[in-house]
Amino acid sequence: MKSSALRIGTRGSALALWQARWVEGEIARRFPRCTVTIEVIRTTGDRVLDSPLASIGDRGLFTREIEHALLAGAIDCAVHSLKDLPTELPEGLSLGAACTREDVRDAFIPHPDNPVRTLLAQPPGTVIATGSLRRRSQILARRPDLATADLRGNLNTRMEKLRASRWGGIVLAYAGIRRLGWEENVGEILPTDVLLPAVGQGAIGVEIRAGDEETGGLVGALDHRPTAQAVSAERALLRRLEGGCQVPIGAYARIEGDPPMLLIDAMVASLDGATVVRGKSRSAPGEGASCGDELGRTLLAGGAGRILEEIRGAGARP
Repeated sequence: MKSSALRIGTRGSALALWQARWVEGEIARRFPRCTVTIEVIRTTGDRVLDSPLASIGDRGLFTREIEHALLAGAIDCAVHSLKDLPTELPEGLSLGAACTREDVRDAFIPHPDNPVRTLLAQPPGTVIATGSLRRRSQILARRPDLATADLRGNLNTRMEKLRASRWGGIVLAYAGIRRLGWEENVGEILPTDVLLPAVGQGAIGVEIRAGDEETGGLVGALDHRPTAQAVSAERALLRRLEGGCQVPIGAYARIEGDPPMLLIDAMVASLDGATVVRGKSRSAPGEGASCGDELGRTLLAGGAGRILEEIRGAGARP
């Protein structure tokens, strides 16, 4: 490998830096002659913290400025939480690696003074805070007697807001909690039959310039095939549904069995959780993208299309 330097672009949150440093360490371990540096870039999603995600835009809230830097040659690759990366990348960019996936599940973090440590056991009227319409709708589908509040900010900010609040708790991705070593705050890890995760949740994506073979050779060493196959199915589903952060869509694909098969579960829900359209499918691992796309078509025909039209027509405001 001829490359002697690699510049990584990332957001500046504690979790984003953890992910960038993990990629830095893996590259350094595999290519000890390569000098790796990290450049912090602030995104729209980082700047606008006083509005729900669904009301400030659609795709690219946490990636756009980093992608601009990548296209301009200011960095060589971009490290993202894969769930933040739109399914349609800007022209000239490609996904160079989908790194080994962490636990995909969400976790319930109760308020420190809340003795009820599990989500579905909360008393009626308890306020659960989340910045995700996907989480909100699935919680209300199970417990319509709970209340929800919007929650924005990085993980540190969200934990601070919880401690200063009267909420019963918050829901976060367990992967980020584990990566930051905050497991002691978890009241419950929520099974996927209660909360289906976001597309790509738990996976780190490394974005590169299309045709950059040198950088592709470096970051491609981090690609984890089962993760790549699973997230390919999920992203194909999301692409078919034309979803973003403004719609409640959940999906979980994984490779299981002998012989190995790709299994995918998905759901689309109304904002109040009163209507949930669910589906599942399976395929050979290498056919995940077509499997996800076909499942998306099935969901649309089964009622998800009407839900999505209503949400988009209402502006997706909680």
